Amino acid sequence: MAQVRNKQVVLRDYVSGFPKESDMEIVESTITLKLPEGSNEVLLKNLYLSCDPYMRNLMSYIEGTKDEGFPSYTPGSPLTGFGASKVLESGHTNYEKGDLVWGFTKWEEYSLVASTSILFKIEHTDVPLSYYTGILGMPGMTAYAGFFEVASPKKGENVFVSAASGAVGQLVGQFAKLTGCYVVGSAGSKEKVDLLKNKLGFDEAFNYKEEPDLNATLKRYFPEGIDIYFENVGGKTLDAVLLNMRVHGRIPVCGMISQYNLTQPEGVTTLANLIYKRIRMEGFAVFDFYHLYPKFLEFILPHIREGKIVYVEDIAEGLENGPAALVGLYSGRNVGKQVLVVARE
Repeated sequence: MAQVRNKQVVLRDYVSGFPKESDMEIVESTITLKLPEGSNEVLLKNLYLSCDPYMRNLMSYIEGTKDEGFPSYTPGSPLTGFGASKVLESGHTNYEKGDLVWGFTKWEEYSLVASTSILFKIEHTDVPLSYYTGILGMPGMTAYAGFFEVASPKKGENVFVSAASGAVGQLVGQFAKLTGCYVVGSAGSKEKVDLLKNKLGFDEAFNYKEEPDLNATLKRYFPEGIDIYFENVGGKTLDAVLLNMRVHGRIPVCGMISQYNLTQPEGVTTLANLIYKRIRMEGFAVFDFYHLYPKFLEFILPHIREGKIVYVEDIAEGLENGPAALVGLYSGRNVGKQVLVVARE
């Protein structure tokens, strides 16, 4: 059986501080497009790969994270992440040639993966396949679980979303509007603020880079305080938010992107408000909620088809542009969900 070329994005070495494109390299490997005899693995052709902020954490060796389901990358090996792929050959009865699937794969053209790496078969193909790296994949499930399951929203509540134009934030805002909440988002450019207000339906939005006093800014947008803060950034934003939460407010903690590249993370000085205001602040990981995926699809697919929920993607073409697309997340270069196209079919 002939071997074919298999382009890969490989981590050169563990990263400290801000990641650079040069921390990764494009490697030409080869792969035999045939399953080993008796293998129960699945051979995939990768189509769309997901660039996600959490991947920065896996580029460093972090003590103790492996046991929690977050194993670090291995230098000299391809990055791994979420992706939408096509099955070329399967040694597992759940999958057959031609199936479209999404789950964990490697940053390369073709991957041999354990069947357990595949999360779901893609049944609905009347929507863009790239959506399975975003709104119909891990970020969509993250927004759904964090907002509805962890935050337990009620109609009329005040919701603040940080990193609001990102893969998760843009959905949280729209879910909040569907629930009948007042929603404000923060983002890092005028273009993103306009997007939040004019396309994604947020009531208000602001550019945090132009707000030297975040406490005053939040008081302006939330004179009566915040019921739900969907936390994506941490740091100074969290400090200011805690001063502005209402009694019995909820903070689902999804991410802390402002801290990922710091060698010395910032402290939070206003945590005592958790006591005074009886705030529930809860970290969550999406893989604890995948059992809700069928219910999530039932909820979201009609909204997508009717145009009631929109999703903004930032598409990068080709594995060779993968390092730039990934690194761009940490300077806010992307507008919307960052997707990397390996092949369109």
